[in-house]
Amino acid sequence: MSAQKVAVVTGGNKGIGYAIVKGLCEKFQGIVYLTARDVGRGEAAVSKLKELGFNPLFHQLDIDDQGSITKLKNHLVEKHGGLDLLVNNAAIAFKNDAPDPFSEQAKTTVAVNYFSLLRVCETLFPILRQNARVVNLSSSAGHLSRIPSPELRAKFSNPNLTVPQLNKLMEQFVQDAKANKHQEAGWGTSAYVVSKVGVSALTRIQQREFDKEAPNRNISVNSVHPGYVDTDMTSHKGPWTIEQGARAPLFLALEAENLKGQYIWSNATVAQWDADKPPAPV
Repeated sequence: MSAQKVAVVTGGNKGIGYAIVKGLCEKFQGIVYLTARDVGRGEAAVSKLKELGFNPLFHQLDIDDQGSITKLKNHLVEKHGGLDLLVNNAAIAFKNDAPDPFSEQAKTTVAVNYFSLLRVCETLFPILRQNARVVNLSSSAGHLSRIPSPELRAKFSNPNLTVPQLNKLMEQFVQDAKANKHQEAGWGTSAYVVSKVGVSALTRIQQREFDKEAPNRNISVNSVHPGYVDTDMTSHKGPWTIEQGARAPLFLALEAENLKGQYIWSNATVAQWDADKPPAPV
């Protein structure tokens, strides 16, 4: 069993996830796992990185499949005894001109971006080792101000909010979208926004739970807006390279000290998540 530190990046075969894996291979003192849902694409990404002189390992991971997540957990325990860094990067976004009904967009986006991320955390958190770090990829869309309703914002920012209560909020959005009353209810018009606000809110809860239940483990959980990056998700409209988009997540993974439960902006500074408006773009 390896005594080396171990890092896992979800959705690492392209875009920001790929750049995060690359950055970790350069600076993380340990083993780096690139994970992807599609084995062929994941192995191709690993081969590309090896051509550049890096040595990531590959493990299949479909964050929407509990069996796949459990297989990864079992592998990490058997081969390494635990996990030191988890970067939750995998996510989806429907295009603006997507023909899918909004109700389907809401259901799928929340299922993948929020509930699947939660599933990964619930499965892997028990094997996090002392001083482990968790980086949840959020977005500028995940800033609380993107939710129009003051009442909903108050629920998301409640300092005593629990995971079950947050789950109910996310489920309520899906139900309101199905009934075509999501705008009337104050959710706005973007399923991606709601999913990423959920991720940002979840991060705060996860840190609070670690601080309360396992303070001696010294685990940090932070969310991050990586910037507007040139990726498939942005239809290649973002001005930043994937390497630029990886900078703030890598800061949290490798450099940040004493940051816990925070929402980090793309310039690697702490942003007030529940402020009236998000910071200016950088």
